[in-house]
Order: sequence, then C-alpha cells, then structure tokens
Amino acid sequence: MVLCVRVHRPGGPGPLPEQLVVEDVPLPPPGRGEIRLAHTAIGVNFIDCHHRAGRAPLPSLPHGLGIEAVGVVEALGEGVNGPALGTRLGYAAGVVPGAYASHANVPSWRLVPVPDDVDDVTAAAVLCKGLTAEMLARRVFKVGPGHRVLVHAAAGGVGSLLCQWLRHQGAMVIGAVSSAAKAELARRSGCHQVVVTATESVVDVVQAITQQRGLDVVYDGVGRDTFAASLGCLRKRGLLVMSGHASGLPLPIDVALLQSGSWFVTRPVLTDYTATRQELLHAAEVLWKVVRGGVLRPHVEAVLPLAAAAIAHRRLEARDSVGSLVLRP
Repeated sequence: MVLCVRVHRPGGPGPLPEQLVVEDVPLPPPGRGEIRLAHTAIGVNFIDCHHRAGRAPLPSLPHGLGIEAVGVVEALGEGVNGPALGTRLGYAAGVVPGAYASHANVPSWRLVPVPDDVDDVTAAAVLCKGLTAEMLARRVFKVGPGHRVLVHAAAGGVGSLLCQWLRHQGAMVIGAVSSAAKAELARRSGCHQVVVTATESVVDVVQAITQQRGLDVVYDGVGRDTFAASLGCLRKRGLLVMSGHASGLPLPIDVALLQSGSWFVTRPVLTDYTATRQELLHAAEVLWKVVRGGVLRPHVEAVLPLAAAAIAHRRLEARDSVGSLVLRP
C-alpha cells in the first residue's frame, strides 16, 4: 500500500476539499518498461487543478493527480536494465496522473537524471515548469537580442522562470501580474517593465513602451481573460503563444480576426516537444545547465505535506501564490 491523494468526484476545491481524498491504495510491481520511484518531492502544476475540477478528463474515477515528481529508484520492471537502485530521477508530463503519492510506477523513458547538486525540492519545483520555459523560449519561438516580449502571470511558476530565461537570451521583457504584491518577484525574474493588470491596461502600457510598434511575442498562460489584450499587444506578423488557460479556455477564434495584424497563434504542449527520448534528455540537459549556472533561480513559495494538496490547489486557483508549490510525501 502507498499513500496517495485521489479524486473521487470532480469539482472544488471549495471551502471543504472533499474532492481530494488522502488514502492508502495498492500499487502493483512495476510493469514492463517501468521503474518504481519512492517520491521525495512532488511538483504542483495548474493542470492538476484542471484534472481535479473535471476541466481536463482523467482516465477514470477515483484517480490520482499530479504529473511531476522527483524520487529514488526502488524497483525495476521487466526489460529495464538500470539505473541502479537508489538513483535520483525525475519526471514531468507525458505520464498518467498519479504523482501525488509516496510511490509511483513510471515509464522508464520519461525519467531523467537529477544532478547531484540540485536538491529534491528545487528539482520538483523546476522540472516541468523549466522544461516548459525551455520549449517556449528556445523552440516555439527562438528569442534573442532585440526581441520584445510580454509574459502574462510573470510571477507564477512558469512565468517567473520564463522571464529569467528570456532576459538571459537578450530580450526586452515586459511582465504582467495581477497585483502589486507580485510585481517585485516579476522584476527579480528579469522583467524590464511590470504591468499590474488590476490597475493598468496592458495594451496601453505595451504600446507606449514600444512607441506603437507592438511586441514580437506574447506568452499567455492565463487564457480567456487576457486573449484579446494579448492580440492587441502584438506587432504586425507577431506571435501569440497560448501556453495555458488558468482563467478558462479562450472563446473560439474567428480566423478573420487575425488579419488585423497578420498575426500567428499557437498552443504548444510540452509532450509534443519531448515526444522522443532524445528530445526529452536534450531539453533536460539544457535546463539543468541553466539551473546549475544560476540563470534560472526558481522561487519556491511553500513546501507542503502531501495531505495539504487541497491548500495548494486553492492558492493556485485564487492566484494567491507566487513561484512554485511543492508537496512532500
């Protein structure tokens, strides 16, 4: 039996997080091609909230949550020739949700080594979000010196890392945050200018900064609430990258709308950019290099016990958190 947080019915979190149940469940031996990890730290991501609430489907109910964790190898399934027991590994996305648990069986090809000088909490805070930032900054659009970019939710887990990476690559970075309390983290994350959307118009600020030229790229992880403004910030032939939908899916796009600026819109998914073992390992290698070199400095707001997963979800959905939240089994 392993300790696990599972959803029995979608919804919440609400004042009583009855949707998230902490219980002991059986875990079979690792199957062919799988490795059993004893988790040491678990990353919390917004997709977990979508799974819990029923906005993104789970395979069945009841079911575990979580797509990211770090741990040590405890057992090998058939056909897996290494790594050695006790080796530290991590995974992020591309797995059936179930990381909110003390142990999990994970496809071996989705696991990546964790450097000795990166601690478990940092690794769990940065792996999924950092791989996402790598995808956005280097491959969805290769940002470089002279590019002008906007990052929504710039104080969030992905946003703060993305701003750091974009600044490192030479871009002029504007960050949008929902409150003045989050502005300082956005500045520390490399933003040249921060827009507090509760009191300022992001479009007006962007157009003033760029002298009406607009931006090369807008990274929008908020979704419905910001979609129209994101388009309004783009230059002619600019790119809107829909990297998430924390406020809900945008309404269906009338393609004719894009002709106002010959704009491009894309919705990248991390698993499509780590679809092979080679892609995954290369992206992880690039990520660990910038983490170990101090380019990325993940901000961990809180480390909570596994049983407090509902608290983490409430903080994410209320947009009260900055940086990353991590669970400990």
